[in-house]
Amino acid sequence: MRPETRALIPLALALLAATLVGCAGSPDYRRPVIEVPAQFREAALFKLAGPAAQIPQAWWQLFGDEVLNGLQSEMSAGNENLRAALAQYRAASAALDASRAPLLPTVGTSVSASRGRSPTAPASSTIYTPAATASWEADLWGRLGAQVDSARARLEASEFDLAAVRLSLQATLAQTYLGMRAAEAQIALLDNTVKAYQRSLEMTQDRYRVGVVSATDVAQAQTQLKSAQAQAAEAQGSRALLEHAIAVLLGRPPASLVLAENSKLPDLPNPPTQVPAELLRRRPDIAAAERRVAAANAQVGLAQTAFFPSVTLSANANYRASGLADLISAPHLFWSLGPSLALTAFDGGARRAAVEGAQAALEQTAAAYRQTVLTAMQEVEDNLALAAALHRQTQLLEESLVEARRALELTLNQYRAGTVSYLNVVAAQTTALSVERALLDARSRQLSATNQLLKNLAGDWR
Repeated sequence: MRPETRALIPLALALLAATLVGCAGSPDYRRPVIEVPAQFREAALFKLAGPAAQIPQAWWQLFGDEVLNGLQSEMSAGNENLRAALAQYRAASAALDASRAPLLPTVGTSVSASRGRSPTAPASSTIYTPAATASWEADLWGRLGAQVDSARARLEASEFDLAAVRLSLQATLAQTYLGMRAAEAQIALLDNTVKAYQRSLEMTQDRYRVGVVSATDVAQAQTQLKSAQAQAAEAQGSRALLEHAIAVLLGRPPASLVLAENSKLPDLPNPPTQVPAELLRRRPDIAAAERRVAAANAQVGLAQTAFFPSVTLSANANYRASGLADLISAPHLFWSLGPSLALTAFDGGARRAAVEGAQAALEQTAAAYRQTVLTAMQEVEDNLALAAALHRQTQLLEESLVEARRALELTLNQYRAGTVSYLNVVAAQTTALSVERALLDARSRQLSATNQLLKNLAGDWR
């Protein structure tokens, strides 16, 4: 072994030992602390979860609607926003693979040929030069490891972002579908109301022809009928807009989707009196926010490694010969092997500023994480309270509708007997229609609040 080769052995061994031991890295990661209640005020035994859980599959089946089930399946394959989120996830996966590459040696090869003549050579000749190079950076201070940690955390955040987009789109589709069915129920109610008002108008016209009532009663009946017809037209327009929105969610042109009308509202899932604990922690938006804190923490460690020197072990080997037959003979071999060390001596405070910027970014993502948790708790509290209030409102409106219909029947009988004016009939009809539309609206809002609660709880309360 040559003396210069033996001289490199201790240095190489020291470099290997230092690499195995290491002496720097990212700061120890701790999830940001946020105070959470032992239970939610609006639901008994509603507690913050332990480990994150998977979002339940096909959670919208709780509404018991086969058409909605089919639309959800179509949306998962055709929605453009979902495709964009999936592409973003693939980009984050590629970024993680790229961050791992510097951990392995870089090897390159080259071949060159040149023709020339030197003062000592009698004639021109062709020089062939094949070469091979290899280099490897020793991750003594954890710089490369911090890059990998940051990229891995960003990939995990992107994965949770994809789940959050999917959950949001599923809830939006369910919300839009429920709104369309509610509009259809309103249309059916108004169509029946128009038929009832048409009969009232005909009765009033008959009474007018025999001189029992004045023309004022006929005008009032016609006004009542036209008002109901106008409301039915408005409901038809709302239904069309919601159908168009569903088509876009499916990734289809609005004109390509035609859904059969159905005046029956989907089933209303009833939240249990006790809600399981693993709820907020399985929400993908919260998990994504927490992973971004981890990525920012790794970036702090990456910025700190700039104060340490970089150590690279390089090797080069090449042949140089004027003929192909002599190309790989020993006298024509040139090689080199050795480490190099690089350290920035003065940068005007750039590295310190980079560390401070990374720490500020860490604090920012931690605050965003805490705000995400607070917002999630508010959403759950709001929809639990709203669902309870709407349940009570629906019960009261059902009782009120029974009385309103009874009052309308009595008023119509009194009008036929000639004991009251048609103004009393108009008032009774308006009251009955108002109560019935309010009941439909309350039931629709119940479905909406339940759908939002399912979204807030990452798809299910079981």
